[in-house]
Amino acid sequence: MKRTHANHHTPEAMETYYQRYHSRVMENSSAPVLLELANEVDLSPALMARIVLERFLQDQESVSVSKVVINSMLRDTSLIPDRTLANQVFQCTLNDCCYGPLVDCIKHSIGHEHEVLLREKLLEHQLAFLEEDQLRDKGYDKTPDFILEVPVAVEGHIIHWIESKASFGDESSHRAYLQEQFWSYWNRFGHGLVIYWYGFIEELDCHRDRGILLKDCFPSDIVTLQHTSRGPVLPVAH
Repeated sequence: MKRTHANHHTPEAMETYYQRYHSRVMENSSAPVLLELANEVDLSPALMARIVLERFLQDQESVSVSKVVINSMLRDTSLIPDRTLANQVFQCTLNDCCYGPLVDCIKHSIGHEHEVLLREKLLEHQLAFLEEDQLRDKGYDKTPDFILEVPVAVEGHIIHWIESKASFGDESSHRAYLQEQFWSYWNRFGHGLVIYWYGFIEELDCHRDRGILLKDCFPSDIVTLQHTSRGPVLPVAH
């Protein structure tokens, strides 16, 4: 979908899809027209629904065409003023395993589940930390999921923060995360650890010396600092 996205979103392609939808639905409004059209052109059903919905709204004088409006209609198809189109869009969102509001909810839930798992691991290892909500209350705009109040060492690298990613780390998404998130965290808080719970391309773990470490699970060889009764700080492996 990423590779062919631009081809499907040219003005000519979008107009063609809308006209094909319109003519077919006039012939048989009960048929899964949008789903069939998406399969024919090898496009995600939810993305096809978005294209046709956006084009439909352009003809409606009483409705403003904006990303917010379109997203709200995709989440709640009862807001779509055309009953037939609402049903067609609903079918698309139900039958799309990669895009759309239902998939977004699933991804959000899985992401939250792994953040809870990471939190439990930190508590299990008795590591003091601040969570994202606490950091935002302190005025930080871009924050990782957890900041360690006392740094730890992982495979010889000092770690100040940990970010949870409940996804596979591919080249495209990791590059975007580096630009939009990870380097910002590094700039504000120092060296950190990113956990891709579903694995990652090994070649992407190439910024260790600069301060960003990648793992696919919670580290089993964490080294922390512990005070002795006589005062010195000693490394303790967990």
